[in-house]
Amino acid sequence: FISTVCNFMSHEKCLKNVKIPCSCIAPSLVRVPVAHCFGPPGHYKRKFCTVCRKSLESPAFRCEVCELHVHTDCILFACSDCRQCHQDGHQDHDTYHHHWREGNLSSSARCEVCKKTCGSSEVLSGMRCEWCGILAHAACYIIVTPECTFGRLRNMILPPSCVQLFSRNFSKLHCFRISENLQTESDEDDDVDGSTQGSAKDVQISTDSSKQTLKIFDGNDAVKRNQFRLISVPRIAKNEEVVEAALRAYYINDDQQEYELQTFTQQALLSDDVINRNDAAEDTNLGSVFRESVPEAWIIRAKPKEEEVIRIYPAWLKVGMAYVSLRVNKDSTTQTVIKEVLPLLGRQMECLQNFKLVEVLMGSKQVQRMVLDNQELILNRLKDIKKTSIRQMNQTRFYIVENSKSIVRVNLFVGGLPPQLSPEEYTNILKDELAIKTNLVSVSHVYQAQGAVVLEISCFSEAERIYMLVKDTTVNDKPLNAVVIPEVMASKIPRNCCPLLVFVNPKSGGLKGRDLLYSFRKLLNPHQVFELTNGGPLPGFHTFSKVPSFRVLVCGGDGTVGWVLGALEEIRHKLVCSEPSVAILPLGTGNDLGRVLRWGAGYSGEDPYSILVSVDEADDVLMDRWTILLDAEEPAEGTENGIAEPEPPKIVQMNNYCGLGIDAELSLDFHHAREEEPGKFNSRFHNKGVYVKVGLQKISHTRNLHRDIKLQVDQHEVELPSIEGLIFINIPSWGSGADLWGSESDNRFEKPRIDDGLLEVVGVTGVVHMGQVQGGFRSGIRIAQGSYFRVTLLKPIPVQVDGEPWIQAPGQIIISAAGPKVHMLKKSKQKQKKTGS
Repeated sequence: FISTVCNFMSHEKCLKNVKIPCSCIAPSLVRVPVAHCFGPPGHYKRKFCTVCRKSLESPAFRCEVCELHVHTDCILFACSDCRQCHQDGHQDHDTYHHHWREGNLSSSARCEVCKKTCGSSEVLSGMRCEWCGILAHAACYIIVTPECTFGRLRNMILPPSCVQLFSRNFSKLHCFRISENLQTESDEDDDVDGSTQGSAKDVQISTDSSKQTLKIFDGNDAVKRNQFRLISVPRIAKNEEVVEAALRAYYINDDQQEYELQTFTQQALLSDDVINRNDAAEDTNLGSVFRESVPEAWIIRAKPKEEEVIRIYPAWLKVGMAYVSLRVNKDSTTQTVIKEVLPLLGRQMECLQNFKLVEVLMGSKQVQRMVLDNQELILNRLKDIKKTSIRQMNQTRFYIVENSKSIVRVNLFVGGLPPQLSPEEYTNILKDELAIKTNLVSVSHVYQAQGAVVLEISCFSEAERIYMLVKDTTVNDKPLNAVVIPEVMASKIPRNCCPLLVFVNPKSGGLKGRDLLYSFRKLLNPHQVFELTNGGPLPGFHTFSKVPSFRVLVCGGDGTVGWVLGALEEIRHKLVCSEPSVAILPLGTGNDLGRVLRWGAGYSGEDPYSILVSVDEADDVLMDRWTILLDAEEPAEGTENGIAEPEPPKIVQMNNYCGLGIDAELSLDFHHAREEEPGKFNSRFHNKGVYVKVGLQKISHTRNLHRDIKLQVDQHEVELPSIEGLIFINIPSWGSGADLWGSESDNRFEKPRIDDGLLEVVGVTGVVHMGQVQGGFRSGIRIAQGSYFRVTLLKPIPVQVDGEPWIQAPGQIIISAAGPKVHMLKKSKQKQKKTGS
């Protein structure tokens, strides 16, 4: 058997076991509608559309938060049943049920109930819980206990009941801080093109001369946007058959007797006043739809009714039933409906004024709520919606809601402001630049060192206005950025839960960062995953500032890890959990710290789920960090009018190593090459090739760095040998995994460790020597070991710290231990088998 609406296929003997709702019924089974979060269109191989169940061959959409995949022209019919990842200011439940999503499982997927294979590459089949990942057949999943325990990753997941976000009309992309691609800017246009061409793909193939292809609009809104669906019907089709086919094209399973078709011509399409023209349309109930001249297009209309039955959902009231049905007539107002509904819900003793009726449009991209006026005539309201769009009528429902004094509180993180100002100065800048209304907006947190503030806004429209305005505002030639951030209610986090805060740099490691963002949002709560190109690490740390215990996962190169650790150092005193342990998923070129902590030489497509399990099982280790003070005594080059001021001292943090001379020079040349053509530097192999090329050009350099610098270790002068590069190393890995110190024991020095409070100082004689170290044939020249260093530069010299290079003017460089040691996570050698998956 095949469903004529959603193409569901089933054997006759299996029909009795089918428990999956058809696309036209699915929306009515959703208790709390949650819109999807669609990214830009892309090509998804071997995936099926959740609405029409056909394979996705052309560019299609996927939800960034759940496993929903959908064709461009099916997107309007997708059911708004995304994962509920936060509370939206409503009273909410603390127990969670499985969130089932059908299909697109891997072919090796096994059913939890019968242990047989439940995935398929031929059709949409099998079910998966979006929270715990449990898999089951469509016939088996109803046997699974309804409560979801979040599965193996439960200790790392930020429970949705602990997260509050007042989002209202912010798009889902804004709520989950997903950077908008240029392609999504023209979202509406995509829809228009999609629904015309997209539906044509199924229909116009019919070259049968006894068939006719018709354009069907579902109301005035579709006419305005020129959004139609195509249907193919026999030339001698009766009116009822065409109406039935038209309803099916819009996924509506109502009685066709309640609808009729109205014709209109191309001129009518161009006119705004479609309705008046159509009211005068010829009578269309004359048996066959087609006469001598076939109209170009048809509008499907609902016939007027004296009374209707509507469903009222009890929303967040703690009531056992899903909805109540109520008959309304031409005299029924919002107030009379509330009066009739309350006794049916057992609330007849309560005052009518305590309740309101809310109309909810369950769009796939946005769920829109509108409170109805007490005197509104319900039947007229339904007529208006049906005239606008039959599809919208099908996606509209009514909720009865208690009038609570709900406090609106939108938190907006604004960065890019001048650093080190007082709260009053920041407020004044925001007043001048964004015209903020101080009665609605207050500055709740100030991060002076980073030039960032968190605004608490008590009005949705003001929050939306500020958010949109920030994007186009610059202060002191620096663009501002804004991030909508959720509020984590720490008191609700379960005792044994240690949520994972994930930072991903999508620019590291080619495009792997983008795929990882998608995977981690799916496996965890998207509110714990932060994209570093969107405001840096600070919004993430601020969101987790009240969480009593959490861990951090940084996905990026060594530079990204340094950036996050630096931000953690600056904000540590404002965190309840001031020393979170940090794990690394290496995405960069060198990844030396990732290698030392056993996370590997670089991510190469491992299963993100197993990475999270490894983070959960990792061991806590301590690591030294170092502060480098750069104090140039001479001004930098290129000063104007010959009047030169010395540069102010600069302070940088170091985790891995600091190089002076040839090592930094190669790094600087590589850096310039990447800035000139960034598009070419998207693979580790290519990056290393450029390094080799840059190195070959410097083979004939003379070795005289030792004449241009002086070194003092722990107050003692150290004689330097004839070298071309001097390197201070904190970890036993340098330049993509080479051991610069070497493994031989040495009576003069202690065996290096990452937490011993000592730095090793090594010299290299040139590019050839560096190449031999990289190849593992030699090690560097051991010079010193200590905890406090002073380097005097006698001329400008290239310097690099953790891969960030620059030319340093003559002067002093002082290296000393920074604050407390940081807690890092080292991948455990022996993967413990943890019970309870």
